[in-house]
Amino acid sequence: MNKNAFEKLLWSVALPGFGQILNQKYIKGILFIFLEFLVNIQSNFNEAIISSFHGNIDTSIEEINFKWLMFYPCLYFFSMWDAVKDANGKEEISPFLFLPFVFSAYFVTVGLIYSTKIKLFGILLGPVFLPMLFVIPGVLIGLALKKLITMYIK
Repeated sequence: MNKNAFEKLLWSVALPGFGQILNQKYIKGILFIFLEFLVNIQSNFNEAIISSFHGNIDTSIEEINFKWLMFYPCLYFFSMWDAVKDANGKEEISPFLFLPFVFSAYFVTVGLIYSTKIKLFGILLGPVFLPMLFVIPGVLIGLALKKLITMYIK
């Protein structure tokens, strides 16, 4: 990934849509920002983040609207992938660049589904911290599959 694409990725991590705006894809960027605010507000995600960071996991679980929050991982990781893809412009990119993003979205969604049940060392991590931890296997599996597929296609 080149420096330009990495910059757009990090801005998309900060807020979905920022990478698209930096790529001069204004309509797409504004749409992602709007969707980010919509899902964030409807799911009460910020309140749950604050409760989680204060150690009130049970409160964060009560505050979250899981039906809305389930949209967030796909929106978030699709926005990141799209920003990286567009940042490369005409430059040749791996046709399997999407795999780490797709698997991250999948694993974060699974983490969200089980966030009220799975405990780590006897501690319930809730709808903020458990999905964040599930990014790690998503990225690793996506990168491994990308490398494996790329090796066998060449």
